[in-house]
Amino acid sequence: MVRLTVHLIARSSNHSKSRSESLQQYLKKLTHLNFSSKNIEDIDDLSICRNLTVLYLYDNQISQICNLGFASNLTHLYMQNNNISHIENLSSLHKLTKLFLGGNSITVVEGLDELKSLKELHVEGQRLPHGEKLVFDPRSISSISDSLSILNISKNNIDEIWDLTPLKKLTHLFAADNQLQDLQELETVFSQWSELRVLDLSRNPAYHKPKYRDRLTTACKTLEDLDGKQINELSRQFLINWKASRNAKKKTGDEKDIKGQINNPFANGFHMSPQHPRSSTSSQGKPSELGRPGVTFRTDQVGASSIRGQKD
Repeated sequence: MVRLTVHLIARSSNHSKSRSESLQQYLKKLTHLNFSSKNIEDIDDLSICRNLTVLYLYDNQISQICNLGFASNLTHLYMQNNNISHIENLSSLHKLTKLFLGGNSITVVEGLDELKSLKELHVEGQRLPHGEKLVFDPRSISSISDSLSILNISKNNIDEIWDLTPLKKLTHLFAADNQLQDLQELETVFSQWSELRVLDLSRNPAYHKPKYRDRLTTACKTLEDLDGKQINELSRQFLINWKASRNAKKKTGDEKDIKGQINNPFANGFHMSPQHPRSSTSSQGKPSELGRPGVTFRTDQVGASSIRGQKD
């Protein structure tokens, strides 16, 4: 097993050619360390390298992020294409601005709670178990929401992005080769990101839906590049004006419908029977015949006739 140790660093550096300083002095001054593609499987105690700012460990066999607590000055960490399954042990890296973890076996984006300065996060192309997707811990997303500007989550079977809504400082989102298909969801989330300039959703189901480009162009007012194609500002303004006009016409039509229902409450759901000609009647008499007034009967006369009829 190859371990990254101070002795390995010493043997691989140009320190042996220098006689002006000791190994300890050299390691204390070291700011950049590149051990990519060296079959590294583990990281040993490197605490003497306290001024380290950039660490390249990509294309190795590392399975765990460990022994980096000393690196409080680290700003760039490159650990893509390893065997890492959990994002952990990064809480001391308060100055970290760029984190590269693509091509590992991570299933949950977590462990970022203390990275308040993180500007770039790359977790594309994780080797996920069959049928699983990359998910996001809400606490980590909330913690980096005020700083993160570039996020790469491509090729991770992601089918929704609601959990990313707090990332209102994003300027670049790379989310190609996923399973995103709900255009309404995408419009809702992206419309809240007022600084988004570059967006890549190519090779998602949503990419093939009608009006896909038009809808996202109007939803993202600051977008300059969608799926590798620049957005013409004149075209965007035309689409925005067209959408506003369409919504205004729809609103006017709805208002007319409502007003019509108020003015004619019988228009919907109620139909009067056909009216038949009615003969003229007096308030108390029988229907008139040939225009003559009807004959009025007094109640006392009706009553008397009834009595006489009974006697007869």
